Amino acid sequence: MSATNPETSNISNVASVAEALSDALSATYRLVMKSHMYHWNVTGPHFLTVHELTETHYTDMFAAADVIAERIRALGKTAVINPAQVSGGREADVSQSAEEMLRDLLADHERLAAQMRALVGTAEAAEDPVTADLATTRADFHEKTTWMLRATAG
Repeated sequence: MSATNPETSNISNVASVAEALSDALSATYRLVMKSHMYHWNVTGPHFLTVHELTETHYTDMFAAADVIAERIRALGKTAVINPAQVSGGREADVSQSAEEMLRDLLADHERLAAQMRALVGTAEAAEDPVTADLATTRADFHEKTTWMLRATAG
């Protein structure tokens, strides 16, 4: 007789949810690293604003990466980061102006917000309200961040 994980026993497609979570984990980690590089290297009249804003963002996303990874484990899957996804996309160009860095981060947060909204749909289709709630929370963070970045970049 095999043991059934009560948390996953009612989820209709654990594999699709875990895969979407893994993609979100990799994308989150990539944005943590980019935000951190901009935090270290921003210069100019907007230095303090961008320096503090990026620190707030990468700190939140680093903690969120742990929550996402733990959810993957709760679903009975292995939590790994796909190196190709982490290194893919537009790399951090630390020679950019503060305004260019903000616009670059804005685009990444918009993409991650959309990815989290899609994850909500995947989780709901799999009858997984826990993951849907996690993804809703993360979408909210990224949407609020896009608003702040847009307002700061001018």
